[in-house]
Amino acid sequence: MSNLVTRATRAPLAVLNRIGNAELTARLRLREPFLRAVKATARTAAGAARDGSQQAAKLLAPVRLPRTTAASDGFDLTPSDEQIMMRDAARRFAADVLRPAASGADGAAAPPAGVLSRGGELSLAALSIAEKLGGLAETRSPLTTCLVAEELARGDMGLTVALLAPIAVVNAIADWGTAAQQERWLPRFTADGFVPAALALLEPHAGFDPMQPRSGAVRAPGGWRLHGEKVLVPLARDAELLVIAADVLGRGPRLFVVERNTPGLEIAPQPAMGVRAAATARVVLRGVHVPDDALLGDPNDYDHGAIVDGARLVWASLAVGVGQAIVDYVIPYCNERVAFGEPISHRQAVAFMIANLAIELEGMRLATWRAAALAERGKPFAREAALAHRLCSTHGMQLGNDGVQLLGGHGFVKEHPVERWYRDLRAIAVMEGALLA
Repeated sequence: MSNLVTRATRAPLAVLNRIGNAELTARLRLREPFLRAVKATARTAAGAARDGSQQAAKLLAPVRLPRTTAASDGFDLTPSDEQIMMRDAARRFAADVLRPAASGADGAAAPPAGVLSRGGELSLAALSIAEKLGGLAETRSPLTTCLVAEELARGDMGLTVALLAPIAVVNAIADWGTAAQQERWLPRFTADGFVPAALALLEPHAGFDPMQPRSGAVRAPGGWRLHGEKVLVPLARDAELLVIAADVLGRGPRLFVVERNTPGLEIAPQPAMGVRAAATARVVLRGVHVPDDALLGDPNDYDHGAIVDGARLVWASLAVGVGQAIVDYVIPYCNERVAFGEPISHRQAVAFMIANLAIELEGMRLATWRAAALAERGKPFAREAALAHRLCSTHGMQLGNDGVQLLGGHGFVKEHPVERWYRDLRAIAVMEGALLA
């Protein structure tokens, strides 16, 4: 029995020990909230062991996290206490860890291993996995994901994309995977360390429609054969799992889980103008053979539109976070920059431009939070997600452009981070998928 208890509690207790004792967790004042959150996980696993097996056993049905229940039907975007805690922790992590590493990661077009390791201490992936599977989640919370994404992006968008990419894989398997698929793939994301993984939707075709991928899947002996090409996939070179969207004749777009080193899977670096720290890569599928259980989702239950909408929510949140970083940076700069005997913020043209930046930013945030709040409550949000994404892609680029303009010549050089934020914000209108709320 002692061996059974050890196996049953290894994953949750590892999470408990990692979070409770990590130096980063202590510095971000996360220890007490996270200790409370994982106690139930340890109790659940130990109870399963007492029943005679780690699988108390086997899941008879996939575990779906319930949506958060709102206190009322009123229009209220006030975050809960737990969401405020997560948001504040992400803000401190962005300032202490991501912002100092951002310039070097942008130049190297790859995230530093140390940043990913420290990001793993936050157990963001485990917070999207149900307790029955060794995770820490009690409910499915797209709004929490968006709040965390926004705050992390204030540190750096590229590094944030790298840190959040595995969560897209976790959410896809949690939402659409069978019980066997969840048991097979999700526990690895509750163990120690950062596990690279990525969701691949975007393709290199003009007028690409995420609802109609050209990558395809055809039946083959013992499974499926995949063909096609995906681009700008974060962390693809090191990913243990890739979740790839492909069209199945007669069924429409579906998701397939492809493991690393699968024959026919070709991955090449693809550094881009922005989000360079995410280590984006091109993925080519040359007759990649995957087994039957690589296909996610019951055909009577799967909704590819939910994948696209959830991804757009997170990208909109990233735009809001970077926009806030720009506003926070240009205000003190313009107050301290003296020209013709006075701070340039005393000039009406400069003051009005900064005011417009703040106004547009609040509009972006409100539209994004509104869509995320609908998703949080399990209500239709496709229209709101599309509007938020459109607003953030358009005004986000304007925010970046005006930020560079307000710094003048300083906005053009890498001594200041605004030029990197400008490049990153242009990704909002281009990227599809990779992230998922």
